[in-house]
Amino acid sequence: MKAGSTVLVTGGSSGLGAAVVTAVAVAGGRPLVLDRQPPADGVPWVECDLADTRAAEAATRTLAERSGGLDAVVTAAGMDVPGRLADVPGETWDRIVAVDLLATAAVIRAALPFLEASGGRVVTVASTLGVKAVSDATAYCAAKFGVVGFTRALAAETAGTINVTLLIPGGMRTAFFDHRDPQYKPGPDAILNDPTDTANAIMFALTQPPGCAIRELTVCAEQETSYP
Repeated sequence: MKAGSTVLVTGGSSGLGAAVVTAVAVAGGRPLVLDRQPPADGVPWVECDLADTRAAEAATRTLAERSGGLDAVVTAAGMDVPGRLADVPGETWDRIVAVDLLATAAVIRAALPFLEASGGRVVTVASTLGVKAVSDATAYCAAKFGVVGFTRALAAETAGTINVTLLIPGGMRTAFFDHRDPQYKPGPDAILNDPTDTANAIMFALTQPPGCAIRELTVCAEQETSYP
């Protein structure tokens, strides 16, 4: 990633997304954000409910056109509501898959013409639960397994045109767990990564020289229980 590069970050107002926005700005890039909440002051953004995939496409095009193009996209937005399949309302289950998987594809689909023009880069954010299945996470696992498959196929499809990286992060110290039922929250002794460290891994992928692809990165706490 060159100084001045324009990087679109979904979910860039909190958690990993906010850490990526900061890292891009520190590196001399221009972060842009799609989110339901405003990002840090001064960061250009469009308010968007990513569960509405057509709206996500339109918002992506709006930001790209306003900014004169895109050099990279990082799909950091994500959500989960754990629970048994029979206990999670259908609307909630569908929304998890829409935000975590379908919006990932929608944003990248809309960004492709801009990324092809710039020879740009994509980093998708899956999860260690995209490679390991656990109980009470059918929607999240379905979505994140889908992100893994989608990204691998995208990398094959766009090889030589854009550079695609799949990030597989473990748990991080963010607000991601705040609104869960107590039984699904990490315990006080849980070992979680700092999102800044995961953002630095994303920057590593974004700053590789032309022709060098970091296809997949797994970044987690040293004692992550959901990997391998």
